[in-house]
Amino acid sequence: MNDTTAKSIKSAGRMQMLSEKFPASLPVTKVEGEEIPWDPAQLRKIQEHPCFSEKACHFFGRMHLPVAPKCNIQCNYCIRKFDCVNESRPGVTSKVLTPREALERVREVLKKVHYIKVVAVAGPGEPLFNEETFETFRLVKEEFPYLLRCLSTNGLLLPDRMGDIEDLGISTITVTLNAIDPVIGKDICSSVNYKGKIYKGEEGAEILLKNQLEGIREAAKKRKILVKVNTVLIPTVNDKHIVEIAREIGEMGVYMHNIIPLIPQYKFAHITPPTPQEKQQMQKKCSEYLRQMIHCRQCRADAVGKLGKDVHTNFL
Repeated sequence: MNDTTAKSIKSAGRMQMLSEKFPASLPVTKVEGEEIPWDPAQLRKIQEHPCFSEKACHFFGRMHLPVAPKCNIQCNYCIRKFDCVNESRPGVTSKVLTPREALERVREVLKKVHYIKVVAVAGPGEPLFNEETFETFRLVKEEFPYLLRCLSTNGLLLPDRMGDIEDLGISTITVTLNAIDPVIGKDICSSVNYKGKIYKGEEGAEILLKNQLEGIREAAKKRKILVKVNTVLIPTVNDKHIVEIAREIGEMGVYMHNIIPLIPQYKFAHITPPTPQEKQQMQKKCSEYLRQMIHCRQCRADAVGKLGKDVHTNFL
């Protein structure tokens, strides 16, 4: 048997294995009208990432490294002042770690929690606005190259840092996108700090949206990075607009959409959050355009363990 034949047999076997594990609809997807074949490596990452696969969340865990305190936008629902160990909320951490401390945290966790597959940076601020994020990923990649590397971002700096993201082998990205109309976006985000200048109102919302969409397109289509979009469901603000978001990102090749109910705080403290039934109805409408994440637990910036079964308090 020559090398070519052996490689063909091995490739055929791999594709057969993938076809048994994943739905037939996955091998090819349409991105802005163009058929794009799935990379088998992408499918394996989905299988092991608890946020991207509802099945994986029962077997595998993730850990968030809270190394990014600074943020470059101000959302009207976001406040990071409080920390209760029993609280599960984005932007919350008991302590901000340095990159070296984060690496030590990874070492400590992996000694005791053997089902961790993903290391992520999700705050407590904006990861791409903190150089510590990139240093942390460099250290983790060097010592634990087999762990999946994941990033959550507001997307403002996504086009600017895409080269760094690819160089570090970050294979999954979550972008929070709450509007694709700047008129609505300005009511959600009150200020945007871009390249040292503060923008407010519709102007700031336009800059944020432009960069979010550009970054999502490049990540999903050009770089073959798995993209999940988070959208906060805010009654009376963007609730009539979310189906449009789903339609837009579905055409862009986003893998999954996560509709998150508003936690009423800061400037939106007066808004009544959506009921579980209202969220489910929205998910049903949006599922026409792309997969919906139904197992989200709105994780802390220092979360450790399986979704809904955090053990981060063991490592404080």
